[in-house]
Amino acid sequence: MSKFAKKPDAPKSGLPSQRLNRKAVPCTDGSTPEESALNFANLMISPEMASFRVITNRERRELIEQLDTPALIEALRQQTKTVHKGDLRAAEAMLMNQAMALQSLFVKLAETGLQADLLRQQETALRLALKAQSQCRATLETLANIKNPPVVYAKQANVTTGPQQINNGPQATATGTREKVFEENKLKELSDEKQQWLDTGAPSAAGGTYPRAKTLAAVHRAEKRDR
Repeated sequence: MSKFAKKPDAPKSGLPSQRLNRKAVPCTDGSTPEESALNFANLMISPEMASFRVITNRERRELIEQLDTPALIEALRQQTKTVHKGDLRAAEAMLMNQAMALQSLFVKLAETGLQADLLRQQETALRLALKAQSQCRATLETLANIKNPPVVYAKQANVTTGPQQINNGPQATATGTREKVFEENKLKELSDEKQQWLDTGAPSAAGGTYPRAKTLAAVHRAEKRDR
């Protein structure tokens, strides 16, 4: 045996590499048939299921056959959980890659339009190129807003050199009701005595300022009415 002869490969340790290829959509069974049906309905209207349907319908058949359905749905759920925690790195990466794809599409359509022989073909290709360029700009603008949110300015700025209280509208009390701006008319708040004084049906006493003035009942009123 030559000393340059190739030695046999040593057996690999551990489990053999296997790729799952499950096609069934995972769904949790409930304790009752109604609960199981509700779980399946919630799965069908879930965002990750909608994304899964779009992805599997547009990818190549060879790639879909190698794809594990539960793994894809779980990966989509993990992306959603990451966003809920405030981590937007996946969204930023997605927008950046979309902008690059739109840039590539713009260049391709622009070249096609410039190389076209007919004016109509050139116009169509260049119009689509400009649409791709506009979408690329909008995608980058969205990415910039995520990275640096716009500053919201106050509608009114009150500048003063000392302590000052600004009331822009009717103030609200602790209970949420508006305070009364104008005081109620004091003339409407009549006491019981004044209400009796305003009652013309009862005879009033003589005034203290003019002691000669007497009530009119004894002088001018008839003692007995004629029937």
